Amino acid sequence: MKRAIVLLALLGAILFLGQKINWSNYLKNFNQTPEQRSQSNTENEKKVIVNEESVIVDVVEKALPSVVTIGVNKVVSRGDLFEFDPFDFFSPFRRIPGRRERIETNIGSGFIVSSDGLVITNKHVVADTSATYQVLTSDNKKYRVERVYRDPLNDLAILKINGSGFKPLELGNSNNLKLGQLVIAIGTPLGEFPNTVTTGIISGLGRGITAGSPFEGYVERLDNVIQTDAAINPGNSGGPLLNSKGQVIGINTAISSQGQNIGFAIPVNIVKELLERFKREGMNFSRPFLGVRYQMIDRETALINEVAEGAYIVEIIPGSPAEKGGLQEDDIIVEIDGKRLRTDDNQGLARIIAEKRVGQKISVKVWRNGEIKTFEITLEETN
Repeated sequence: MKRAIVLLALLGAILFLGQKINWSNYLKNFNQTPEQRSQSNTENEKKVIVNEESVIVDVVEKALPSVVTIGVNKVVSRGDLFEFDPFDFFSPFRRIPGRRERIETNIGSGFIVSSDGLVITNKHVVADTSATYQVLTSDNKKYRVERVYRDPLNDLAILKINGSGFKPLELGNSNNLKLGQLVIAIGTPLGEFPNTVTTGIISGLGRGITAGSPFEGYVERLDNVIQTDAAINPGNSGGPLLNSKGQVIGINTAISSQGQNIGFAIPVNIVKELLERFKREGMNFSRPFLGVRYQMIDRETALINEVAEGAYIVEIIPGSPAEKGGLQEDDIIVEIDGKRLRTDDNQGLARIIAEKRVGQKISVKVWRNGEIKTFEITLEETN
């Protein structure tokens, strides 16, 4: 009797599972020889590859009309020459002034974000305020850049070109990114090869890099940037980093000088915030400037070194609000207007300062030689 019950139970389970399992395929695979199973696996791999290829091809076809090359026009002076005259005993060397000539070259990438001609790129691509810039679209049309808005805090810039009917790229969401996610980069590497496509994965999240230069009047740190192994070269700066849906998830901005296949992109949500403020305030929009180069110290590092958690000041920019307010190198900024600086919840210095206004007075608490000191600093406008 017990055996009968067990057999009935097994038969019921088999009938139930039979609805979910394709028995013909199972038996077919079971009866295959090792060579046949190997061939079947190879065919399945080919299908996966074909699917990935079709995704990349579809994204590229969709995005290419919106990706642009940034060019620069500038007058440069060639070096002076010296001519030797052996017959002039008193003044044998004669200086010939260098000639001035206009150069035109491609220097970076960008992408269209509005039908009326707004283009996003990196600030460092269009950092030269004495030069004029142009945009070259994928159909080889040239547009003069009428206006440039530079946002040095996030190494971003908005360019305005005249025209209508441009195809904007869709902006995605950089808050939901995952390690290993497929990404596609499009740009003009080395300024010579427009519409170059490279692919890879997201190889790191939450990275921190330094943007800017003290020689340009600012140094700020970009926190929470995206790391990718998709090939990024000089000239790719400002181009889009896309997901498998063809949405922009980042703006290619830097490459590592110490390793290969390590590139960085600014999360697209920062661009979305920038565009919202730009819509409200236009090209006259300004960013607050503190004027420090710093390194974030996390809690673990702080405990090991018996210092405070926060932003360790590596360098103070001469003439900056930080210098005027009394901050010094080796200070650790621990709090601004009651907000603690931390690395584990996106409370970095750059983000807190970005939320302030030009001309606003802020209260800055720093750890200096084991003591907490408070300074009142008035933020100024970036150059």
